[in-house]
Amino acid sequence: MIENELRPMEAVADVATAVDRLVELHAGATQALRTALTRTLDGGRPPDAAERLQFRYPELRVTYRPAGPVPRISRATAKMQAPGTYSTTVTSPADFRAYLTAQLEPLVADYGVGLEVGLSAQEIPYSYVLEPGTDLGAGRVSPAELATWFPVPLLSLVGDEIADGTWQPMADEPRPLALFDAVRVDYSLRRLVHYTGCDWREVQPWILLTNYHRYVDQFVRHGLERLASGAEGFTKLVMPGGITVTRGEAASADPAALMAASPWHRFQMPAYHLASEGADGTAQGTTLVNIGVGPSNAKTITDHLAVLRPHCWLMVGHCGGLRQSQTIGDYVLAHGYMRRDRILDELVPPDVPVPALAEVQLALQAAAAQVTGEKADALKRRLRTGTVVTYDDRNWELRFSQERRRINLSRAIGVDMESGTIAAQGYRLRVPYGTLLCVSDKPLHGEIKLPGAANAFYERAVAEHLLIGLAALDILRGDRHGLHSRKLRSFDEPPFR
Repeated sequence: MIENELRPMEAVADVATAVDRLVELHAGATQALRTALTRTLDGGRPPDAAERLQFRYPELRVTYRPAGPVPRISRATAKMQAPGTYSTTVTSPADFRAYLTAQLEPLVADYGVGLEVGLSAQEIPYSYVLEPGTDLGAGRVSPAELATWFPVPLLSLVGDEIADGTWQPMADEPRPLALFDAVRVDYSLRRLVHYTGCDWREVQPWILLTNYHRYVDQFVRHGLERLASGAEGFTKLVMPGGITVTRGEAASADPAALMAASPWHRFQMPAYHLASEGADGTAQGTTLVNIGVGPSNAKTITDHLAVLRPHCWLMVGHCGGLRQSQTIGDYVLAHGYMRRDRILDELVPPDVPVPALAEVQLALQAAAAQVTGEKADALKRRLRTGTVVTYDDRNWELRFSQERRRINLSRAIGVDMESGTIAAQGYRLRVPYGTLLCVSDKPLHGEIKLPGAANAFYERAVAEHLLIGLAALDILRGDRHGLHSRKLRSFDEPPFR
């Protein structure tokens, strides 16, 4: 690790200057790394120790020295918990400019913090600046040799200690400014490309997660319709493999042909992005990710989506109904989770409550009424609120004699394999979350998905269910600041959202 004293931090006068300087430092570091890497791959000299000093992430520091008590601020984020110095390393600041600006401006305005930027001690792994398609095997330098001259990803430096509350401060070390530092963010950005088949920059801040491909078909149709309608702000639909439809192309686009052209089947969790911009030029669109089945996939994708600091993610998928009064096609609005997924037991123990978020619950209920046209008792017959059981075993029914009492005690109304994991990840990683499931079978009452019945159910229910999820996100967009609830924040929370 290179000592940070080799270049002192620079004080900057305002937020715009700080972000501009971060962009300059990152661009300079990555360009220096690419130049040295290209030269070495072409048979030239490898970088020496002095040149390697340039291959480092920029660092942002915030210093808070109040003259009196810490101000009482009611918002959930952009708050200083105590006097002191806070810092984080930053990657791709040009792409995160709006986020950085939004986090820093309230700190300067309300707390009068000082800002400093400079190169950090954290090196940029060379694999994070390789151009797509670069074939290391085609040159005269092996990856093993590159690892002796260039920084490589070190898993010992990538972790979630800050988010998980296990970070331990050292003497005279700044406190964390953000939940994730640069190496953690860069690690996830590359994973997102790998899993979803799209550039991570296409991911929108409002996210739907589903466990059935049929929702994808409906999302593509819906996206083309919204683009073709000329709705304000919508700019393009992006599919796995980089397939892109612009507003002008949407009216003549064939959804089936687009799905056939997109290589979605090559990716484990393909993502689809309906991009739009708000009045301030920031992204305000919707991303749908088909995460597949199971809590492992649910944790994997949310681990990586979290570094983009989305405004919300919602689970819209299928579940088994556990009550006799439910009908296939009814909805389950989760207000609690019995977590039998086991995948997060060490990070968020099952005895830690994962609260329902009022803003999300109200938005989902309002969206259901809006889309179905049903209200009051008619809506209650189709939309039931209660606990969802999330299992890690798709064949949990085979041990029902052991599970029966626990399910009964929980008063659960639905069972699936993802929702509890996604909610716990939202709680853990401070991303607002919610769940609206559709009953596709009733395993305890002999109503299972037979091929003919399943197809009829899918045709009838999927389109309406997806529209409810999209309508809920539209409602939440209207008050995204209120959505970021204080109940997701720890008492020693970093200032950045």
